[in-house]
Amino acid sequence: MFKYVLQFIVGIFTLVVSTFIAWYEGSTITNNSLEWGYSTPFTKLFNIEITNGRDISQLDYFVYAAKFHPLFPAIMIVSAFYILSVVGYLLIKSKSKWTTGFWGLLSCIMLLLSGFIFNSPTIGVRILFWIALVSGLISIAVAMFVGLRNFKNKETVEL
Repeated sequence: MFKYVLQFIVGIFTLVVSTFIAWYEGSTITNNSLEWGYSTPFTKLFNIEITNGRDISQLDYFVYAAKFHPLFPAIMIVSAFYILSVVGYLLIKSKSKWTTGFWGLLSCIMLLLSGFIFNSPTIGVRILFWIALVSGLISIAVAMFVGLRNFKNKETVEL
């Protein structure tokens, strides 16, 4: 059990550090007024008019970082997926009935994320698209494997 707790802690630490670095890298949008119209969807969602860099939502820092500095946003996605995978593995190991649903939900989340960022013109977001898509496909494969294993075990018990 210790090795799973250690993996979970390392995953959380990696997620937190990469989040802070991505946030810092994305804060450069405040100096790039040409991107204010293209990289501020959260500010637009909150109906805030941008007159200077301080008006930009902190969430838009991550959008800007994803577009132009994708390394740490990619690490954020991978580490979040890794943390959830450790939890999912523990569910598989305990033979919980929730395992297939967990992996199915995780695949839906990752595929929805990839769908939201599918048609981006920037290379950074295209990289994140592929990471989310591959993670979603891996989750589908695990969900199908666990579901088939559970079905086969249930069928064997009934015979």
